[in-house]
Amino acid sequence: MSENYDFIEELEDFLGGTFHQDISSPKQALDDFINEASKECLLFTVKYCEEFSNSDLTNQEKGNIIQSNAEIYFPAIELTPLQWINKLVEVIKEAVKIK
Repeated sequence: MSENYDFIEELEDFLGGTFHQDISSPKQALDDFINEASKECLLFTVKYCEEFSNSDLTNQEKGNIIQSNAEIYFPAIELTPLQWINKLVEVIKEAVKIK
């Protein structure tokens, strides 16, 4: 994977491709992604998600990007989009340890 990438574009592709309208649940979609992805892919996913979280975008802008690309009803999971993406990164990091 090249160092020449746009972390927002990568994030949007990941969210749209993983958390789309046909998933049974966000947890199941994440589990499926982790099971199917290589360790390198998981590490890259963590990298661009963390770059996104640490970027200069406002929390509102970050939340809007997440909501626009993930088909998740955040009140139902009782997390804000930013809390959810941070939790998602932690779950992926744990998965990398055992992959």
